[in-house]
Amino acid sequence: QVHLVESGGGLVQAGGSLRLSCAASRNIFSINVMGWYRQAPGKQRELVATRTNLGSRNYADSVKGRFTITRDISEDTVYLQMNSLKPEDTAVYYCNARHNGDDYWGQGTQVTVSS
Repeated sequence: QVHLVESGGGLVQAGGSLRLSCAASRNIFSINVMGWYRQAPGKQRELVATRTNLGSRNYADSVKGRFTITRDISEDTVYLQMNSLKPEDTAVYYCNARHNGDDYWGQGTQVTVSS
């Protein structure tokens, strides 16, 4: 079982930056995959970025070069650094942990980018 709590969302102007945090209730070192997803109003939830426990990273084409996923195992926290934000990045961002076939989700944090 993994409990995830996101923070760091907010309102930012286009071109600005935000850093999202996802604090886990257990050691994240061995969790198979941790990542970030987002869901905009009226749209399906989509992958933003993932990081495997071996260090492999995957990004949605729409965020490549702008977003970076990192982790701090001493803090059991995963981060999403978002730069050059665009209005189309507006969504609720969810942290995900996938381990041994089970999916765990946080409650989500709202990111709103104004034009």
